Amino acid sequence: MATASFALALLLYLGLDLPEASPAQSYAADPDNVVEISYGSVIKLMHERTKFRLHSHDVPYGSGSGQQSVTSFPNVDDANSYWIVRPQPDTSAKQGDAITHGTTIRLQHMRTRKWLHSHLHASPITGNMEVDTPSVHYKKVDHYAPSSRHIGWVSCFGGEVESDTGDYWMLEIEGNVKTWRQNQRIRLRHVDTGGYLHSHDRKYTRIAGGQQEVCGVGDKRPDNVWLAAEGVYVPVSQRK
Repeated sequence: MATASFALALLLYLGLDLPEASPAQSYAADPDNVVEISYGSVIKLMHERTKFRLHSHDVPYGSGSGQQSVTSFPNVDDANSYWIVRPQPDTSAKQGDAITHGTTIRLQHMRTRKWLHSHLHASPITGNMEVDTPSVHYKKVDHYAPSSRHIGWVSCFGGEVESDTGDYWMLEIEGNVKTWRQNQRIRLRHVDTGGYLHSHDRKYTRIAGGQQEVCGVGDKRPDNVWLAAEGVYVPVSQRK
């Protein structure tokens, strides 16, 4: 009962509608429980190797873009690690639709409403691609040839009505599974730059002390594999 109440309260807070009057369910990470992920679900992304969660908070980077920082966070129960799964704008996708391999998605930070974003600023620790949640627009990079040495920064950007192609991530599902599921190994590849969402055990010592760097790199590595872990999962709509 407490789990269902939490799920309902969170969906009401987010202003989300439940498809076909089905109750949302809150799930902890459970490898024996097969749960498909649909648009509107609120999830935590776990870095497979280090078990840290993708995280953001209203703290800007001290260099580079100066936009809202994105890190990996060690504690499972932190509310700043929740992300809402959204489709690209101007598509027919709707809340409750399942998400398949090769689909372009956006991730909206639940607490600040900014979008997971990337661009070609060098990241603070390793000089890779910054990932952030930003508030200014960036020129799309055409004919970009990603390399393992130079992709860049990940941050958070924009808001409810401000989003651009720097917020687009292509879902790559590992294995033979066609639809995204909880605990399924995935990669997220940034559409504009070609960089993979990446983390590692290099940690910040100030501002986000003890938290891991999140950046983008241009090649597939074990450190750019993620899993959808804890979250509130909107039931998948009935398939016709």
